[in-house]
Amino acid sequence: MPTWLSVLLEILKITIPALIVFLTVYYLLKQYLEKQYQFRLLEFRQNQAKTTVPLRLQAYERLSLFCERIAIPNLLLRLRAENQKAGALRVALLMAIQQEFEHNITQQVYVSEKLWEIIKIARNDALTIINGLAEKVDPQADAAEFANFLLNYVNSQETSTLEKALIAIKKEAGTLFA
Repeated sequence: MPTWLSVLLEILKITIPALIVFLTVYYLLKQYLEKQYQFRLLEFRQNQAKTTVPLRLQAYERLSLFCERIAIPNLLLRLRAENQKAGALRVALLMAIQQEFEHNITQQVYVSEKLWEIIKIARNDALTIINGLAEKVDPQADAAEFANFLLNYVNSQETSTLEKALIAIKKEAGTLFA
């Protein structure tokens, strides 16, 4: 047998087992690093959930409170004053709704876009009701007349957009625990 062939066989005797060991170590190391990555990712998500779940729950609470505070009967209880005119009550109601909305606008970061749209629709509906019914009452009339008109309208409705918004809030908040 020629010497170059024996040298080649000796090289192959050393190279093939080394190559097998290398590939085995590579495969095992790759598997180990993938498991470590998955573990770290799971750990990160758990830590993130610990932070975001309380913030999201707080957002749902605040938006529920927002819906309750801009409900027309609740607004009337807070804002109606003696010797107040219908026009002044209208302005006070509109301003209160806008201030409540501005106070809670940052909550949109923690809720879904769909829920935030529902909240905005509920707010706009309350504004529309107040403005629409205010057109039917003389601005110089007594605020009690306008308030009664508003309450009669609200009581005649089966479900309001605010009630639908509260249901949507509860439904989305429930998904955190499903």
